Amino acid sequence: MEKDTGKKEEQEEQSGGPSSLVQKIQALGQTNVPQAPDSNIHVLSIIGQVEGHIQLPPQNKTTKYEHILPQLIAIEQNPKIEGVVILLNTVGGDVEAGLALSEMIASLSKPTVSIVLGGGHSIGVPIAVSTNYSFIVPTATMTIHPVRLTGLVIGVPQTFEYLDKMQERVINFVVNHSNIKEEKFKDLMFAKGNLTRDIGTNVVGTDAVKYGLIDEVGGVKEAMVKVNELINETNGQQDPEVIQ
Repeated sequence: MEKDTGKKEEQEEQSGGPSSLVQKIQALGQTNVPQAPDSNIHVLSIIGQVEGHIQLPPQNKTTKYEHILPQLIAIEQNPKIEGVVILLNTVGGDVEAGLALSEMIASLSKPTVSIVLGGGHSIGVPIAVSTNYSFIVPTATMTIHPVRLTGLVIGVPQTFEYLDKMQERVINFVVNHSNIKEEKFKDLMFAKGNLTRDIGTNVVGTDAVKYGLIDEVGGVKEAMVKVNELINETNGQQDPEVIQ
């Protein structure tokens, strides 16, 4: 009897029977899991806090940059993937990890589009603007503020110089990959009175577009239309083989 029961459970799991159904309900809270068809567009999510060289506590929702970097290399090498959509809902995180992700996304040869959803705060700003085209939903926000250190800080002038140079890296990247002017970005970064316990500015969707930080207000539909448009442009620009 035990052997028969084991075989029955195995058959149910293979055929998507009751055991498989229970697992889906426990994991996802639903019975039917929609399956996406094979697509030439890869969707990459950057959610929660961008985790850098220090591992965050388990209760923090994080995006580990060491997981994303190999994915970006795989995307670049995969001929079936023709475009990338980046979904952003991040509070920021490690500056160097965020800049590493931004530089990797910016250096992809394939068309890239980003969507800022709930928030693209702090180091999420460079990631949002690193794509070929960026969208932000109307209710999303982006917090722009100076770089700060956590942990042991040595009270010497070199500490300030280190912070200032790191901040310049962030500013230069954002200015070079968006339409915002450096003076305006610095004004937003060092503004007083906008954030209750900090220096900086909380920029809402339409304002982010007005300042030139993000290209357009829009969501999934607009992003998919744009990435397909960019794919068609890229494919059309490929030079045909020259036959001698």
